[in-house]
Amino acid sequence: MEKENNAENELRGREFSSSKSGIQNDKATVRLPMLLGITLAGGMLIGATFFGATKSMNGIGRGYTKYREVLQLIENNYVDSVNTDELVDYSIEKMLEKLDPHTAYMNPQDAVAARSQLEGGFDGIGVEFNIYKDTVYVVTPLAGGPSEAVGIRSGDKIIEVDNKPLGNGKIENSAVFKALRGKRGTDVKLTILRKGDPKPKDFTVTRDRIPTYSIDAAYMIDNKTGYIKINRFSETTYDEFKTALASLKAKGMTQLMMDLRNNPGGYMDRATNIADEFISGNKLLVYTDGKDNRYDRKTYAHIAGQFEEGALVVLVDEGSASASEIVSGALQDHDRALIAGRRSFGKGLVQMPVTLSDGSELRLTISRYYTPSGRSIQKPYIPGHEGDYEKDLELRSKRGEYYIADSIKNDPKLKFKTDGGRIVYGGGGITPDYFIPRDSTWQTAYLVQLYGKSIIREFAMEYTNDNKQKLEKMPFAEFNRTVTITDEQMNRLVKDATAEGIKFNEKEYNRSKNYIRNQIKALVARAVYQKDNKSGQNNEFFRVISQTDDTYQKALQLFDRADKLEHGAMTYNQK
Repeated sequence: MEKENNAENELRGREFSSSKSGIQNDKATVRLPMLLGITLAGGMLIGATFFGATKSMNGIGRGYTKYREVLQLIENNYVDSVNTDELVDYSIEKMLEKLDPHTAYMNPQDAVAARSQLEGGFDGIGVEFNIYKDTVYVVTPLAGGPSEAVGIRSGDKIIEVDNKPLGNGKIENSAVFKALRGKRGTDVKLTILRKGDPKPKDFTVTRDRIPTYSIDAAYMIDNKTGYIKINRFSETTYDEFKTALASLKAKGMTQLMMDLRNNPGGYMDRATNIADEFISGNKLLVYTDGKDNRYDRKTYAHIAGQFEEGALVVLVDEGSASASEIVSGALQDHDRALIAGRRSFGKGLVQMPVTLSDGSELRLTISRYYTPSGRSIQKPYIPGHEGDYEKDLELRSKRGEYYIADSIKNDPKLKFKTDGGRIVYGGGGITPDYFIPRDSTWQTAYLVQLYGKSIIREFAMEYTNDNKQKLEKMPFAEFNRTVTITDEQMNRLVKDATAEGIKFNEKEYNRSKNYIRNQIKALVARAVYQKDNKSGQNNEFFRVISQTDDTYQKALQLFDRADKLEHGAMTYNQK
């Protein structure tokens, strides 16, 4: 990866879900939100909220007594007034740093936000938003949601909620979540500043149940090849997946590309259920091992899956973690799928969520998981050195790992074999069977600035509005074949960017030009066609965006290899 692209403290959200950006795999738009997702919401959770019998309380009791004494002394005698709740939260967080990188404590507000990432929906106003320089921008109102119904548009700035500004100074995601969420049926007044309008406008939005989906796309690439993209493993993922898989099979699918890139994980049982759809018999899918044997379990295939035969290519990258690694690890160990892309994140620790008395939550690591061949996917860490752990992705870039297959340094002592005798490695993610380097030719600082100020999204919105009547009568196949963002329109986008204070850089613009052009077209496709898809999928968006997705295009050429692998004709690793 080249030098870090920083989108000036850019944060994104869909009230409680991550915004889906077309730009992929640069540090500013992937690494930080991906790490946050892994810590707060991704971690391959076991669905329990309490522990069984406790160990001896003698040692714990002595520590608790000491801690209570110190806290009481501070409360009663410290020279200044203090917030003891904040001190308690801080002390818990510092204590957990002595454990592992994925044991985490969340205050009640963050716990609600994290849980909603894995639930099937939430009560809110239905917008994807973006925080840029302490201003909340509407990325898009969700199709069919309450915000769209009252006329809120992409690019709108939310400056007040119920006549109160969003935060004092720096705006945090949690403040936006708190302001926009609320019981369905309740009203919230939004004060909106719209580009081109001299004065703000007020909109009253009635909150409703906003469904969340984990299947981003499910469509036929050609008459035999299906494509399914999974963004996380939530409550509804397996049901969504079964429906999508059955639909593609009914359309004649005989080979499948499953995309797990930038999928930070989620519920373990949803991951194993999906793996079971591909793996026949009663083969081992995953097992866990902890200090306490109450958390040791083995999970086997047990159903007649919908796609136990047929070439399968699975895409992974450094953003694929946890439950994504369970699926790809099981399929790789049983030689059922060709894993393509780049080495996955390397999270092999299992957390149990424990709800505390005040609504806060402890996600405590209770075991490690292992793939069927015996691999631990967890990458190395030193307790108390979270900074080094979080810099791992940056170090991979500096080693050239995103661009050169031989830069991946697996530990030769952690060598395992698949069912067919191929060599695979533990100790740091899933190494793909076929390496596809990152395409960074289009990634520039100029592009990051365009995204940061929502120039591309606003331009796509204006294009859609200007051509709405024509586009809504046009079938997607015709749209995809005939619509092109012209050079004249691209020049207008550059002028808009310059007017917003983004200095034109001709060299960087030329590098990013085709990507920008394709992004605009994809966003227009989403605006025009997504409302017709009741399953929350963005098929048209992803069909367009795939045209500039180098990993996707190269993976299309790998089905012969995947077929050989499935039939036992590929018994060694091939690059």
